[in-house]
Amino acid sequence: MARHAIERKVRWATAASYLASSGLLGVLAAVQDNARILEPLPDPISALVLALVPSLVTFAAGWKASHTPRSDGG
Repeated sequence: MARHAIERKVRWATAASYLASSGLLGVLAAVQDNARILEPLPDPISALVLALVPSLVTFAAGWKASHTPRSDGG
């Protein structure tokens, strides 16, 4: 079985997910004593929003990055 390089889409989506999660955690750590940022949202919805932010950034990075061309010489 031939080994293929990891596609650009996967690399960009992985990097975006890491950066979005790290950024979100940084923001939450900075405002942890000031919970007003999520105050308007009910607790179940705020948890959903916090989980969706990295997912949406990952989706956008995967959507934007182009596919890595592969040869048919397998």
